[in-house]
Amino acid sequence: MPHHQAIPANPEAVHKRERRKEARPVELLEAALTLFVEKGYAATKVEEVALRAGVSKGTLFLYFDTKQDLFKAVIRANLADHFPVWNQEFESFQGSTAEMLRYAMNSWWERIGNTKASGITKLVTSEASNFPEVVRFYETEVMQPGNRLFQAILQRGIDSGEFKPMATDVAVYSLISTILFITMWKHAFSACASPHVLNPEVFLQQHVDTLIQGWQRPA
Repeated sequence: MPHHQAIPANPEAVHKRERRKEARPVELLEAALTLFVEKGYAATKVEEVALRAGVSKGTLFLYFDTKQDLFKAVIRANLADHFPVWNQEFESFQGSTAEMLRYAMNSWWERIGNTKASGITKLVTSEASNFPEVVRFYETEVMQPGNRLFQAILQRGIDSGEFKPMATDVAVYSLISTILFITMWKHAFSACASPHVLNPEVFLQQHVDTLIQGWQRPA
């Protein structure tokens, strides 16, 4: 009886399967972000996320145990993971504190505000009372690092003599409220309003310039 040698697996096919497997978490997070922002956290079903990503519901649960874990991963990937990069950028920043502050707000706009990810903030705000654990996660992973970063920038300006002495823990909310307003406008009002009513990017630049002028120490 002839001996049949096993046919070796096609290396290219194996490589494609491996790449596909590695891509699945990213595809799931992208699908989840889209659906969460479009429909809200409560209304989004994991079956819809799996379908949008082109995988089975069982495959989704290989990577995320619950919908809440999936949402936390969306928050981390689209918001929280920016902070280590921003912290490194500001540690090596060579310009003035006013320039740093403008850069910080413009960077938020380019990387988050002007993307679908900005809808996460509106989503957490609107559904906060129903999902307190998600809110606590958002506070720990996003709000607290953001506050610390803005406070560090303001303190840099005070220490260098560029800014007047101020309570930085209060002053940061002048920046955060700007972010919240633009987020709410973009995801709650802009669909119903004329696009000429508000240009978020222009508003952001003008508002930050106004804050800086108020904080700067007189020459």
